[in-house]
Amino acid sequence: MSLRLNCLVPSSLGVILRTTDKIVWANEFEPIELTCLIESISTNNPRIEWKKIKNGIPSYVYFQNKVSGDLENRAQLREPANILIFNTTRSDTAEYRCEVAAIDDQRDFDEILISLAVRVKPVVPRCSVPEAVTVGTSTELRCLENEGFPAPQYRWFHNNEELPLEPKTSLKFVNSSYSINPDTGGLKFRRVRKEDAGEYYCQAKNDAGHAQCHPQMMEVYDVDILGIFLKTFGVVLFFFCLAACICHSLKRGCFHSKGHSENKWVQQRRASFRARDS
Repeated sequence: MSLRLNCLVPSSLGVILRTTDKIVWANEFEPIELTCLIESISTNNPRIEWKKIKNGIPSYVYFQNKVSGDLENRAQLREPANILIFNTTRSDTAEYRCEVAAIDDQRDFDEILISLAVRVKPVVPRCSVPEAVTVGTSTELRCLENEGFPAPQYRWFHNNEELPLEPKTSLKFVNSSYSINPDTGGLKFRRVRKEDAGEYYCQAKNDAGHAQCHPQMMEVYDVDILGIFLKTFGVVLFFFCLAACICHSLKRGCFHSKGHSENKWVQQRRASFRARDS
């Protein structure tokens, strides 16, 4: 019932607030002003308060005519009830509530809620580029950055030229087999070509700015199938011949020893018979 009565109060008899933006974006370390405009009021020197609400917990940032809490020494109140933050930080991301109490007005209180989101520039991403790969094989280049807000999008560069997200859209890369995930920073090659060799670096970018890692070289080597086959065949043939020679030598040695022993036994038997006959 009281809410309905408040709505029927003429604007000249009650305090009414508005803001130019209920959702405000700011870049880290840059100034930002949260507007709390008093459209109607009769009370002189109304009580103005600002509260910061983070994770559902309110805390004063302007109370009893002075800046306090998280914004102390970093902000000031500007007429009529705006609050100017000199250098925003990522910790300032929160909701802010402007409250004005006017005891001489029939509608003696109003408030307005403003959401502030602080954009954070990405730092240098961590890039992983293989030093050497073989033609025809698959490989993946990785890029990761954890500081930027909102989360950055990733772009890859080859020899200082940006790789298009869709290689088929470029005549230069139409035969490439790569794919880029701009959300995770992955650059995958299904089948590496000789032309894919060169310097690679990744760039992480959001609305606050961008950062990139240092270029890293990826070498691509040809596969000499005939050479590999001949080398493998030569090694196998060498061990086969070596094994054959060893077996042949062992067999000859055994037979020779056995034949020699048999001849000696026969000679001994013959000598024994001759001695008996005589």
